[in-house]
Amino acid sequence: MTRAVVIGATGQIGRVAVGALARDGWEVTAVSRGGGRDTSWPEEVRVAAADRADDAALAAAVGDGCDVLVDMVAYGPEHARQLAGLAGRVGSAVVISSLSVYEDDKGRNFDTQGEPDGFPEYPVPVTEDQRTIRPSEASYSTRKAGLERELLAVADQLPATLLRAGAIHGPYCRTPRELYFVKRNLDGRRRRVLAYGGASRFHPASVHNIAELVRLAAARPGARVLNAVDPEAPTVAEIASAIDAVMGVEVEDVLVDGPPPAPTVGDTPWSVPVPVVCDMSAAERELGYRPVVTYAESLPETVAWIEGQLAGRDWREAYPKMYETYGDLFDYAAEDVWLT
Repeated sequence: MTRAVVIGATGQIGRVAVGALARDGWEVTAVSRGGGRDTSWPEEVRVAAADRADDAALAAAVGDGCDVLVDMVAYGPEHARQLAGLAGRVGSAVVISSLSVYEDDKGRNFDTQGEPDGFPEYPVPVTEDQRTIRPSEASYSTRKAGLERELLAVADQLPATLLRAGAIHGPYCRTPRELYFVKRNLDGRRRRVLAYGGASRFHPASVHNIAELVRLAAARPGARVLNAVDPEAPTVAEIASAIDAVMGVEVEDVLVDGPPPAPTVGDTPWSVPVPVVCDMSAAERELGYRPVVTYAESLPETVAWIEGQLAGRDWREAYPKMYETYGDLFDYAAEDVWLT
C-alpha cells in the first residue's frame, strides 16, 4: 500500500474514509473543492483543491499516479469516463454507488414508488445479483446505474469496487433521516404517528462501516459490486426508540396499519410499505469485511451533530436539502387534528 487519492474528501463519508486509509498506512491525498482538512485526520494527510467537473484539476491532483483512487462523489456515466481516462495512472478505484439502482422482478424501483402499486418488492435480503434499473439521464438512480455500467465495462483497464450504499447516516449528512425524530424530541412532541405499524425497514449504512469497506477494497483491488449497509436493519419504531434513548426522553408510538393516514402525518423518511434489506455476505466473503459499528452505537455522534446544526436555526435553514427532498416533515397542526 502506497498512495491513495480520495475525491470528495470533506464530505460525509470522505472524512471518515481518509482517516481510515491514513491509519492503515496509505499516503493519502484528500481532494475537495475547497481543499479543506478535517481535524481528525493524521498530520501526514495531504490536501488538494479541485472541482470534480474540472478534468485538468482532477488529473493534477492525481499527479504522476496513485495505487487507488477513492471516489465519493461520482454520479453519472460522464464521471465513469473521467475516471477511465485516468486509468494509466490509477491502479484501481473504489466508488460509492447506491442501492437505489436495484429494481424488482416487475421493473419497479425507487423512481416508481410514487405510482399506484409502484413501490418495489425486493427479496429479503437483496443480494448484488438483483436486477438493476436501466441507465439513463432521468434520475439519481438511473445515473448511478449508468456510472456502474460504464465502470464495469472498462474493468480490464481500471478495476473498480462499486459500493452500493444504503441510507447513509453520520455527522455532516445534508439529509439526515434522524432529523425527523431528533427535532420532534427537541420540540417536546411526546406522541408520534408511525405508518405501516412502525415496522418499515430501510437498511441504514454508517459512514464508519462504509469507510471500513473502502479501506478493505483499497487493499484488495478487483472489479466487483458490493452492498454497503449496517449489520442490522432496524424498524422505524426501533430507530425512533434508539434516538429517544440517546436523548433521554420517552415517547408514545401511535401505530397505524397501512400508509400514512394524512399527507403530512405518520410519514417518516424511513416509511416504506415493504422492507428494503440488503445482504452483506459478498463483502464478508471477498474482503473479509466485518462491521465496525452498529446503528445504535453510532447514534450519539449523529444526534449531537444534528442538535448542533439546529441550535438557534430553523430546520429548513439548517437542512435545506432535507426540506427540498421531503417537504414539511413537522406539520404538528395536522398531526394534532388527526390525533384528536
